Amino acid sequence: MRSLSKQPIIGNAFKLVKAFSAMREAGLISKHFAQFLEPVVANQTESIEEAFKIRHDVYCEELHFEPMREDKMETDEFDSYSRFCLIKHKPSQNYAGCVRIVTPSSDQELLPIEKYCSQSLQSSPVHPREFDRSNICEISRLAVRPQFRRRRADKFEGAASGVINEQTYSEAELRCFPFLTIGLYLSIASLAVRTNVDHAFVMMEPRLARSMSFLGIKFQQLGPAVEYHGLRAPYYMSSEMLLNSLPKSFTSLMKSIDGQIENGLLEACSYPRDDYLNRLYPNHTQENVSQKRIIVPNKELIRFPAKFT
Repeated sequence: MRSLSKQPIIGNAFKLVKAFSAMREAGLISKHFAQFLEPVVANQTESIEEAFKIRHDVYCEELHFEPMREDKMETDEFDSYSRFCLIKHKPSQNYAGCVRIVTPSSDQELLPIEKYCSQSLQSSPVHPREFDRSNICEISRLAVRPQFRRRRADKFEGAASGVINEQTYSEAELRCFPFLTIGLYLSIASLAVRTNVDHAFVMMEPRLARSMSFLGIKFQQLGPAVEYHGLRAPYYMSSEMLLNSLPKSFTSLMKSIDGQIENGLLEACSYPRDDYLNRLYPNHTQENVSQKRIIVPNKELIRFPAKFT
């Protein structure tokens, strides 16, 4: 066992298992997350603009995927029918990351994957057109600000969008860094379910999908990788798939995040109705918010990806 643990690839697998074994108790993860990070539903102009600023920091200034904007806010045509989540760093009160779900309500409103990467879905076993438009979304524009990435990953190309550097991360870093990305995904999943959206598509780097799989969150790849701001492939996940694959180490975290998303939506019930709330949250009442929630099954054992067991 010792000799195997020293081998480059197998050794990293051992380190991952050892790291997560040290945090088997789901309550420890949830407590650690709650100590430093807070999910926020962005449904007011000020908070939505915070997401646009984070995106500009990452997608325009750092990665140069999009042109620089004078107002320092990166926006696109899909934002008008998107819902947003942020993660706030509690000690500094600064926003550390953001993510959105593009939520069409008609055939005229396309998902980004349909408009820009339709060729990757040509032979897909699951296609957005199979579902009612109001029941699908695309997870996109996930971004993590540079100052909230672990130091050893600052120069790692994929870190901006949440990729874990399997080759250089220490056990301590693996305990802390994934929380931001995982928190963003679980927050947006909760927001999707609470707004009656059960089917999610995403274009992501295969290595990000592997990173999520390492943590027990598995997406179904739908087609080959294509060139779209780097090599990206189409993936799919339903709310049922998420809950069935979610390891015990994240069940308490999911419940905690879902409760905070519910609180954010309940708080928004008191906001004056504006065009955005009327369009994206048309049935947003206290009763409706509480009716639809994430139901996390009780699991006796943490489940590791097959390659780590």
